[in-house]
Amino acid sequence: MAASPGLRAAVRALGSRNYRLFFIGQSISLIGTWMTRIATSWLVYRLSDSAFLLGLVSFAGQIPAFFFAPIAGVWIDRWNRRRTLVWTQALSMIQSLALAGLALGHVIDIWSLALLTLMKGLINAFDMPARQAFVVEMIDDRADLGNAIALNSSMVNGARLIGPAIGGIVIAAVGEGYCFLIDGVSYIAVIISLLLMTVRPRAVAVERKRVFEELAEGWRYVIESAAIRSILGMLALVSLIGMPYQVLMPMIAGNVLHGGPHTLGFLMGMSGVGALASAISLALRRSVVGLGRMIAISSGVFGVGLIAFGLSRSLWLSLPLMLATGFGMMQQMAASNTILQTIVADDKRGRVMSFYTLAVLGITPIGSLIAGSLASKIGAPATLILGGSVVAAAAAVFTLQLPALRREVRPIYAQLGIIPEVAAGIQSASAMQTPPE
Repeated sequence: MAASPGLRAAVRALGSRNYRLFFIGQSISLIGTWMTRIATSWLVYRLSDSAFLLGLVSFAGQIPAFFFAPIAGVWIDRWNRRRTLVWTQALSMIQSLALAGLALGHVIDIWSLALLTLMKGLINAFDMPARQAFVVEMIDDRADLGNAIALNSSMVNGARLIGPAIGGIVIAAVGEGYCFLIDGVSYIAVIISLLLMTVRPRAVAVERKRVFEELAEGWRYVIESAAIRSILGMLALVSLIGMPYQVLMPMIAGNVLHGGPHTLGFLMGMSGVGALASAISLALRRSVVGLGRMIAISSGVFGVGLIAFGLSRSLWLSLPLMLATGFGMMQQMAASNTILQTIVADDKRGRVMSFYTLAVLGITPIGSLIAGSLASKIGAPATLILGGSVVAAAAAVFTLQLPALRREVRPIYAQLGIIPEVAAGIQSASAMQTPPE
């Protein structure tokens, strides 16, 4: 039976062979990635029973992005992005297999775990901006860029739903080491998909400036655009204040809800359901128009969801709250990504997406460290309530900025033909000025 027009539109980016290969390989690999995430959190909690150490290990895994992602963006604008991704995925595989070896050999401790997590963070500082910037090279039609980004989010959150659920079962049955082993093997799928691609050579600038000159150029580009500056600023604030809720999840599952690894898996799984629903809703959109308003709304939903989750003492109430929280978090991130990828100049895409990586990954570890320290003093629930309140207030401020941001972005949308009535008006005016043959 033929797929409906609506379904075809929702997955139209899969019509590009390269992107289809990437989608299949990455979907397999990401399940292993999420298994490793939940296994790492639970292993730290089991070995230490410390909120501070949960924050510290998370800090180690993400702080390299703070220092290296902006510089990585300069190199990514110069390098072959597919080749870069093959290397980052291969190094990630080695890191996961090293974790598996230590865990299965029963010689792993907090410090070896933190060191290997730091290594993964360094790899991700190059991998994430390269992956984001490579999306536009994988699709045949530039008009499918927004759909490809939404499908990326669907892929991440489908894995986020499946990975923690499987991870919780595997941890309870045979221990964390097998989660790391499965993750290591799963990288083979994405490496094969990258090697099978046929990518046209990308034009790069022949004259190159020094690395820090190009970095400064990228920073000026971000600062001079009110839209890019505001979107990245909102992402950075949510990453600092809101995202660290994930670090506290083992404490909530164990100490507040009195559960075990299954409880943690269910909570993370419900967050994944919400995030997946968010990504699907974005894939069904036909246009990027209106996503600025969605950033404001979803940030508000995320903030209020964190407040309510912090107040909950019931698993059955916490599960739907995790769904709403996951929806709001992913809608804000994916909508921001889509707008940025749409309006950014191609020759600065790697640098802008490196600042996106800095805002999402680089700021989060500082928030994780703060959240872990704060939770050890006032408790995990109070920390979540405080963070949610700040995020909700920031959403209100972003809403007030929307009219000014629309005035900047609308001409870019018109130039790209994204706003139909404006594009039609331009074409009509051109036709009237063209003399008959």
